[in-house]
Amino acid sequence: MLRDTPSRRLSAKLAALGRDGLLRRRQALEGPQGVRPRIDGREYLAFCSNDYLGLANDPRVVRAAVEAAQLFGVGSGASHMVTGHSVLHERLELRLAQFTGLPRALLFCSGYQANIGALTALAGRGDAVFSDERNHASLIDGTRLSRADVVRYPHCDLAALDALMGASDAALKLVVTDGVFSMDGDIAPLPGLLALCDRHDALLLVDDAHGFGVLGARGAGVLAHFGLSSPRIVYVGTLGKAAGVSGAFVAAADEIVETVLQQARTYMFTTASPAMLAAAVDASLEIIGDEEWRRERLRDLVAALKRGLRIGAGARLAASDTPIQPLIVGGNEPALAASAALRERGILVTAIRPPTVAAGTARLRIALSAAHVPDDIARLVAALNEILPA
Repeated sequence: MLRDTPSRRLSAKLAALGRDGLLRRRQALEGPQGVRPRIDGREYLAFCSNDYLGLANDPRVVRAAVEAAQLFGVGSGASHMVTGHSVLHERLELRLAQFTGLPRALLFCSGYQANIGALTALAGRGDAVFSDERNHASLIDGTRLSRADVVRYPHCDLAALDALMGASDAALKLVVTDGVFSMDGDIAPLPGLLALCDRHDALLLVDDAHGFGVLGARGAGVLAHFGLSSPRIVYVGTLGKAAGVSGAFVAAADEIVETVLQQARTYMFTTASPAMLAAAVDASLEIIGDEEWRRERLRDLVAALKRGLRIGAGARLAASDTPIQPLIVGGNEPALAASAALRERGILVTAIRPPTVAAGTARLRIALSAAHVPDDIARLVAALNEILPA
């Protein structure tokens, strides 16, 4: 009998993931991010990047990074709390606060760190965090690490949330939600959520990773989309998606941001991102605010995709008006097979499976970019209609 070892147990777990169609594979791009990446010597048409505005390789953004690298180098060398905080970081924080219409902003190296940092700084034992059941993993992990009582509410269900908040006697109540849900593409009912926070004297943390740059006037995000402003709001924006660069920020009232700065371990104990990235984001913000045609094109591409699809075999396009257009297939193997069939045709669309989404809702996550053109959508639609005929 073979002796059980940690290595054998890990191998067995990996084998189980393979049998269930849940193993993930990386692919190495041989050039810049874009809608036509090169992989293993072949050019593909890609619909799986969060570079919604096509800015990840924009010459103006690249130039800003290069010029800043020549002046500030490529590493910050220390945390923001020591000597890693530069005038470029300082300038970008002021610019982000102005851009979003919030009093103050604080930079983080990633959206994951921003969410965990904000949640653990603002909530703790004796408090209650109310979390949408479809929130991003970073929000889920942040709520767990906060050590507050975590109450999950049904997706976007205001009545259920109202009842749950009313039954809580926690010292501090914090509602946590994605602004645009990353796997469904739908938008959280923020006006209703804010009204509940007013009623129950709670804070509202909104992770706008997929709305910043895409929604609202001048791309200011989901708060601008709804015209919302309140000292109760804690806004988390991501800079590695529509902004095309890297990092994230927390924006809110001064006392909230100062609390996060003083107490967020993911801020205090990590090396600051390079100053050249702050310069790149600064350049990106200028483009986001000025070039409305990018958001207009996204809306046109979404409409073209919906008009053209004639799919069957149990597949359905989720209700979404954002660049995230999930084509729900159901099982893991059918989703993988559809993704593979598209790849054979030179089209990349990622198959999303559990635990990222609920069992039985595996999907092709179609992500559109302003860098796509109508012919790209026509090619994708023709392929999908062939693979999943009505």
